[in-house]
Amino acid sequence: MSDCTEKKAPPQLLEKCVNYTASAEVKAMGYYPYFRMISSAQDTEVIIGDKKMLMLGSNSYMGLTNDPRVKKAAIEATEKYGSGCAGSRFLNGTLDIHIQLEERLARFCNKEAALVFTTGFQTNLGTISALVGPKDFVFIDKSDHASIIDGCRLGFGKVIKFAHNNPKSLEKKLETCPKGGKLIVIDGVYSMEGDIARLPEIVKLAKKYNAAVMTDDAHSIGVLGSKGNGTSDHFGLNDDVDLIMGTFSKSLASIGGFLAASNSVVEYLKHNSRALIFSASPTPANTAAALAALEIIENEPERRAKLWHNTHKMADALKDMGFNLGTSETPILPVIIGDNMDVFKFWRYLHEEGIFVNPIVSPAVPPNQALIRISVMATHTDEQLDKALAIIYKGAKELGLLNRKEK
Repeated sequence: MSDCTEKKAPPQLLEKCVNYTASAEVKAMGYYPYFRMISSAQDTEVIIGDKKMLMLGSNSYMGLTNDPRVKKAAIEATEKYGSGCAGSRFLNGTLDIHIQLEERLARFCNKEAALVFTTGFQTNLGTISALVGPKDFVFIDKSDHASIIDGCRLGFGKVIKFAHNNPKSLEKKLETCPKGGKLIVIDGVYSMEGDIARLPEIVKLAKKYNAAVMTDDAHSIGVLGSKGNGTSDHFGLNDDVDLIMGTFSKSLASIGGFLAASNSVVEYLKHNSRALIFSASPTPANTAAALAALEIIENEPERRAKLWHNTHKMADALKDMGFNLGTSETPILPVIIGDNMDVFKFWRYLHEEGIFVNPIVSPAVPPNQALIRISVMATHTDEQLDKALAIIYKGAKELGLLNRKEK
């Protein structure tokens, strides 16, 4: 009879899980920066454990996740519609507020129609995989979001990558491409680099080579454009970009995603996108929150002005300290340190001093390009940013990370 305490060997498939020790090793060293438990609203300040921290790692660019109007809309929707839709958009899960939100988003993006998905990730997954067939080609920037890459993997077309934000590299790929449908997919604002896509040049190439253009405006909505409506409007190219994708989890203070395009494209996706058809609908609370946030963004342009004030204040001060911010042009400020361990040490110093930032190390970024990702919000005060800058400077100086010569 076998000993009941004998440890059973895992199935071969799960051996990789048993042998995975990387996270445990980092935790043992005291440098584990992920899955930090926040016990407060996502605001300019958050509570971790019993400690108040200044949040400089959020994608809530408009600072609306704790806005009373957004919370009220979510509560009222829950009271009216319940906690969920109990089905997909395709069958029993389409509410009148889903349609209202889609109509508002279409007008906001200057498109004929829009389609709401349950998450931003699913939006890219469901759009690209539905549109790109076996005889088609999809061209993606090497720094495109993971959801774009996975959407390409689910499609049956040929995936071709071009150098980051490099139209010349894109043209070299386009000019050697065989006949077939072509889709160019780019981020409007790149989530790690913080730079803006060179959309005018990309649109020109798309026209030359008969390709459709899709922008992922997850980090552009609320930030760029005449009314916060994204990269296409920022460049005056609303009529030249075929598909605009956006998320609710950043400026729109909720969770979900949308695709804005022509009536024909949206109608096709409604009946061919597996990620839409086979996923449960966005909850009433999420939908109403996004509607409320959208209205605030449209009616309060001063929020966007404050966001850009905060962006320039932080960027100028960090550069003056001697930090390299790469090609950033937006509220995403990548403080490039280089070495992975230096980034972890800097992160821990800032964390202990009450500053919440995100460390990004290779392989998420190229070797020797590890960075601290700082992002600012419209609701940060000058006093909060001054406090953060003082702590950042002190920590960088103590750790020997400053690039400038001290006077």
